[in-house]
Amino acid sequence: MPTILPTTPAFLSWRRLVGATAFVLLWSCAIAGVRADTARIDTIPITFPDSVQQGSMVIGRVPPGSQVTTAGHDLRVTGYGTVVFGVGRDASGAETVDITTPDGRSRQISVAVTPRDWPIERIDGVPPKTVSPPPEIARRIQREQAAVSAERARNDDRVGFAQPFIWPVKGRISGRFGNQRIYNGTPGSAHSGMDIAAAEGTPVKAPASGVITFADDLYLTGGTVLLDHGYGVSSNFLHLSRIDVKVGDSVEQGEVIGAVGSTGRATGPHLHWGMNWFDTRIDPLLVLERTQ
Repeated sequence: MPTILPTTPAFLSWRRLVGATAFVLLWSCAIAGVRADTARIDTIPITFPDSVQQGSMVIGRVPPGSQVTTAGHDLRVTGYGTVVFGVGRDASGAETVDITTPDGRSRQISVAVTPRDWPIERIDGVPPKTVSPPPEIARRIQREQAAVSAERARNDDRVGFAQPFIWPVKGRISGRFGNQRIYNGTPGSAHSGMDIAAAEGTPVKAPASGVITFADDLYLTGGTVLLDHGYGVSSNFLHLSRIDVKVGDSVEQGEVIGAVGSTGRATGPHLHWGMNWFDTRIDPLLVLERTQ
């Protein structure tokens, strides 16, 4: 049988009081919820290093869903708020990062760039045709390098770049990133990676996970493999005596992708390991030393 509530003036006044109180409580909770959400957004840190060296890979943190730009690039943001960009060998001053958080607030971060010394390296005994190639060979080199560069434009959604990198081979560093090179007495461009001396046939392992985007034998760089780590970051491995992967292969960190060799412009067996953020060359040694 339904319950019939009294309708006396006193009872109606009581009901209105209870209703008003409940409304105030609900409104207070709603406001508190909004403030709590805002507080959570406010307390998500925007974190970048104060300074980095020339040739660094820079990793920062922003609130997920933020819009981030630097050096003319719109940076991808991972689901947990990580962004990455590279600082070139010849960068100077500071790198500016513009951030718009999901709630519409804007902030600008400045990352100071610390200069480095770039010694001159003299390398003799390389094949003369690789130093001053005839026109037809020069055109071939240009085509091959353009094909590799095109693959570096990828901006894939994979996060191998965020892993702690490992050495692809262990050995003595026989050539450092950024050093000015002179081949057979002829000035060349600055060294684009790190050379690691190792015996012919030594297995080369993926320093971080990714997908193979280029694998071929080229005139200047010999056996060449490009491994994309995502978000514009890639590794290249040159002078390989053997290539064990093909384009489209997904590889995990530590998986063998080839073997050390001396193909292309090389005076002996070693691995050239280069890294890029799009077309910006970065120093693999700094990536290995990056604080986790």
